[in-house]
Amino acid sequence: MAKLFYTAQEVAEMLGVSKSKAYLMIQEWNQELAAMNFVTISGKVSKKYVDERIYGYIDEQEAV
Repeated sequence: MAKLFYTAQEVAEMLGVSKSKAYLMIQEWNQELAAMNFVTISGKVSKKYVDERIYGYIDEQEAV
């Protein structure tokens, strides 16, 4: 089963930021997701949401 979430360490490495900055970004994204009534996990963020927010990427297979 594929991983569904990024950790702060993965976000930090992917974006070239410190781990503490990655935690702040994850906190902000999770607040946005919670406002849309999604369940969130502290310290982790949905891979799909990050890909959409950072890269503008939407999985075409899921969009069909």
